[in-house]
Amino acid sequence: MNAYLEKYGFQEPKIIHPVSDDLNIIVVIPCHNEPNICETLDALQICEQPTLEVEVIIVINHSEIAEESIIVRNQQTKEEVGVWLSVNKPFFNCFTIVEVTLPKKHAGVGLARKIGMDEAVNRFDKIDKQNGVIVCLDADCKVASNYFQAIEHHFQMETKTPGCAIQYQHPLEGDEYTDLHYSGIINYELFLRYYNLGLIYAGFPYGYHTVGSSMAVRSLTYQKQGGMNKRKAGEDFYFLHKIISLGGFTELNTTCVFPSPRTSDRVPFGTGKAMHDFLNSDNYTQYPTYDVKVFDILKSLIDDLLLIYESNDYKSKREVLNQFNNSIAFHDKVNEIKNNTTDFKSFKKRFFQFFDAFKVLKFVHFARDNGYPNKEIKGEVLELCKWMNIQPANDKLDKKSLLLHLRVIEAKRS
Repeated sequence: MNAYLEKYGFQEPKIIHPVSDDLNIIVVIPCHNEPNICETLDALQICEQPTLEVEVIIVINHSEIAEESIIVRNQQTKEEVGVWLSVNKPFFNCFTIVEVTLPKKHAGVGLARKIGMDEAVNRFDKIDKQNGVIVCLDADCKVASNYFQAIEHHFQMETKTPGCAIQYQHPLEGDEYTDLHYSGIINYELFLRYYNLGLIYAGFPYGYHTVGSSMAVRSLTYQKQGGMNKRKAGEDFYFLHKIISLGGFTELNTTCVFPSPRTSDRVPFGTGKAMHDFLNSDNYTQYPTYDVKVFDILKSLIDDLLLIYESNDYKSKREVLNQFNNSIAFHDKVNEIKNNTTDFKSFKKRFFQFFDAFKVLKFVHFARDNGYPNKEIKGEVLELCKWMNIQPANDKLDKKSLLLHLRVIEAKRS
């Protein structure tokens, strides 16, 4: 038994099909109450074939207390996948794991991802391929035609990277949704890219997107970091930041995942929740987000790191930062880090293990609630672009055009 699976595995591996020695990429797709999984399989099937082999693992799942409609839908999904596999002859092996009595305490997307990713670990372990790539996708996504080739090439070139965030783009127009719906996803994706750019502007070393449907990790790294968590929401954020903090994390911007912009009321945050809230709001013209000054305050802290290291009683010029630091016992923790490091380089590394992405988000919310209330997103994005010298030539752009501008800026980072 693999040591990781023995300690952290949720269950015994299920797939008994022989593993090819050339297996290199395994795509894991959690599937709960999904009507269009075959469209995702269609998108994968028409991808250009990579040099080495690929497998796809679909985890059809629901809780032991699932509603009858979900039970029926999942059974239909199982049958639809079976028919799809009998009709199509994809270049990849595709397996279905059906877990329909998951404990209500843990049932959710985190556990479903974990089941599939743990299965991938077992598959790679059988051929002793610790650098095999485990890719996460969702059952309502499409992908660019070079998806597999780009992932293969990226991990061949970036030999030391533990994982990567794959470029994503929500559909911004079409016939599938209403204009109001597309307006909502434009606002939400603009927010995601604004927040990530804000972290980069501040000098935060872990400024990466953490989207569950567009991430990949090496099998050995996945195991060393304790695998996927069982969170019902935000599992991607918590998981990826364990990987990002190792250093060497990368972005894959030469291909793209196209996630669905649909609504959901099943989770407390994320795309589905943001879309649900927008479509049920009282004001469709405004989309409030964090005051850009919050990122400047965060930048002042990061710029002061050497001063923090050398000082016995650091105090920021930004009062809201002092208030926040007091609330998290900042000075006690900094002194503890100093006592356990021998130079500034090691102090800095340990500091960001303490003041990590979770602390940053906590600070952003603290600042919002203590003197820096949310503002309409467009003006804040334009101001941040100005600070970063990446402003568009025309500052009169609508939100869609501004989002497209940010996509171009981010895609240039490789």
